[in-house]
Amino acid sequence: MIKFLDLQKVNLLHQQEIETRLLKTFRSGWYLFGEEVKLLEQNLCDYIGAKHAIGVANGLDALRLIFKAYIGLGIMQEGDEVIVPVNTYIASILAITDNKLTPILVEPNIENYNIDISKIEEKITARTKAILIVHLYGKAVFSDALKQLAVKHNLKIIEDNAQAIGATWNGVKTGNLGDAAGFSFYPGKNLGALGDAGAVTTNNETLAKTISAIANYGSEEKYINKYQGLNSRLDEIQAAVLNVKLPYLNEENQKRKEIAKYYNEHINNSAIILPKLPDNENEHVWHLYVIRTQKREQLQHYLTQNGIQTLIHYPIPPHKQEAYSDLNTLSFPITEQIHNEVLSLPISPVLTDEELETVVKAINNFEI
Repeated sequence: MIKFLDLQKVNLLHQQEIETRLLKTFRSGWYLFGEEVKLLEQNLCDYIGAKHAIGVANGLDALRLIFKAYIGLGIMQEGDEVIVPVNTYIASILAITDNKLTPILVEPNIENYNIDISKIEEKITARTKAILIVHLYGKAVFSDALKQLAVKHNLKIIEDNAQAIGATWNGVKTGNLGDAAGFSFYPGKNLGALGDAGAVTTNNETLAKTISAIANYGSEEKYINKYQGLNSRLDEIQAAVLNVKLPYLNEENQKRKEIAKYYNEHINNSAIILPKLPDNENEHVWHLYVIRTQKREQLQHYLTQNGIQTLIHYPIPPHKQEAYSDLNTLSFPITEQIHNEVLSLPISPVLTDEELETVVKAINNFEI
């Protein structure tokens, strides 16, 4: 079986370093707010180019905390609107509604699956306070027009950078394009921990301090609670793993780019729509390699029968989920088409040439 993502192999690439670092962390006797978290925050700042990084418990919390901090600072209030792509993973929208903000859904560009920037301005109202962009599947989404739009309407740009760490736009890394960004280090991400982990990056010192406080029960000083906060802390063990793996991220992202290019150059089946390679390869780190086909169920079953594991990201869009029943009647045809047709092929730094050839051969032999 060719696994969609062989996490064991991915982490065994760094086995000796990880085991050494974990043993050191274990023996230190310090498991929260220690040196590994401080080091990771500095390493993230250096890598992303941002002035501040705050380690948190997971990627959803990273986004929740950004909005909660803006509310705490009086920049947003309950009922304000946040523009967000409709075809994102539900976590993006959960972070908005968890703060009693209102998600305003915008269709994606069918060519790259990211939010269609040209459709944003028509959705802006007097209550709009932010645009949450999602670098979906690892593809950076940004433009000068987006920046100008944010300035014109006095909007915050918040990045959901759960899938695109290492990608760049005009030489600037995702996570440093907007006002603040949320990261996920879930084990399956390009930079993955051994459990849940996340971070926020920003260049705004006041925002960074507020997020740090809210993540620690709303406390800047022990037992003095300025905000109604959360408990969302990155632990030393996960930070230690990430400190080992971060220096290898560019190399592993490059491997993903090579796999995507190989797929694009060798898959040839008229029933399948391939993702487009960007003009600048650095704009995409290929967290996922997502094809589309109207024969998805048949193709997935066929690939499974041929020993190839695939996944669907994502089968049901957020506005059709029971959790958002008030949105169920809305119609977003581009998003619904995408969610009915997408299929993610195996992609990771540990896929072998032989495995790639097997995947391509199987797909090319799939009969319409």
